[in-house]
Amino acid sequence: MRYLVVGGSGYIGSHMVGYLLAAGHSVVVADLVSPGPGVQWARLDIADEAALNVLFGMCTFDAVFHFASFIQVGESVSAPGKYYQNNVAATLSLLQAMVNAGIKCLIFSSTAAVYGDPQYVPIDEAHPKSPINPYGLSKWMVEQILEDFDRAYGLKSVCLRYFNAAGADPAGLLGERHEPETHLIPLILQAASGRREAVTVFGRDYPTPDGTCIRDYVHVTDLACAHALAVDYLLEGGERAVFNLGNGQGFSVQEVIDAARTVTGRPITVLDAPRRAGDPPRLVADASKAMQVLGWRPVHAELEVIVAHAWQWERQYPWPAMSWR
Repeated sequence: MRYLVVGGSGYIGSHMVGYLLAAGHSVVVADLVSPGPGVQWARLDIADEAALNVLFGMCTFDAVFHFASFIQVGESVSAPGKYYQNNVAATLSLLQAMVNAGIKCLIFSSTAAVYGDPQYVPIDEAHPKSPINPYGLSKWMVEQILEDFDRAYGLKSVCLRYFNAAGADPAGLLGERHEPETHLIPLILQAASGRREAVTVFGRDYPTPDGTCIRDYVHVTDLACAHALAVDYLLEGGERAVFNLGNGQGFSVQEVIDAARTVTGRPITVLDAPRRAGDPPRLVADASKAMQVLGWRPVHAELEVIVAHAWQWERQYPWPAMSWR
């Protein structure tokens, strides 16, 4: 198959590109950042519908994978326009260009942030959608737009609602590289490697076994596998669908710190701080629908495996200039 991966130079997108290439597919990355050597690259912004029309006029694609979004929750609160412009308006340009080109299949990178504060745990796809920040709301808006595009144009889509993407390519070729970094596991590992003095725990008085928040971590290569299964589902005639992606089990912040100490064998300085507003005690996915419909199963579900793969990547810092993010 021939696929377009929008945002294929980012953390999850780059792992998707590697997964598809390893499976023998033809891949083009649409991104403003180079995806690295050996990958076909269309340097463009998906907000530029004219550029997309040119690309789709030159290349035919069986499906599009869409990873190009801003993801920082705090920034979305302070700069909501940036998030609605990039995550919603630019996606609308992509969808219209796909309709113009007759491309009927899209796999969309969504988020558990569409649910907002959980009313029950584990969270299934039927849980009420009530985003509490512009990031989550922007993703929920796109999901609703996709429903309309299905009705109007027959553009089929699968929305994959990630919980906490984590880990790195087991071979050490790809990994997580954000600036600034906001995700827990790389922050902890930066403290272990000495690139950061300490990691902060926000709140130890939650109603959980050790008092720290519990989150559901899913390995990035398991996410890539889910996307591949999702595109097969659509290409085989599947209807528009949404799926949660998570391990279905949660790990507390303290458990992640303990696992990192075990994996790295290094001391990790921890600072305690008050709770952050809007942090629920427990966020865990019910991913049974993806397992039943797509046949997906997380392969790297153990916390220490996820941390070990991320540590292998962290130890390579500074990463080679052409490494994927």
